[in-house]
Amino acid sequence: MHGTKSMPRLSVYRSNKYIYAQAIDDEKNETIASISEKDLKDKAGTKTQRAKNLGILLGERLKKSKTEKIVFDKGSFRYHGRVKAFAEGLREGGIIF
Repeated sequence: MHGTKSMPRLSVYRSNKYIYAQAIDDEKNETIASISEKDLKDKAGTKTQRAKNLGILLGERLKKSKTEKIVFDKGSFRYHGRVKAFAEGLREGGIIF
């Protein structure tokens, strides 16, 4: 997987407690936007609900930086549970992948 300025790679990391993500331009080795559950103002709800809210928030941040398409890099994590909820939140935020 390789990300560019127009279509960055979105790297997702899921720990037992939190979920982290960053949009990366691999050509310039720059992080365009990043987010973690620590950035959420409302920390109520289950971990899955917080992951979806985090995806929506990152989608809004990416829209502000004029990014609409990404390459979703889930790493070694299964597309299930919190990772899937995060991806659905990104799609609700208007990001295409």
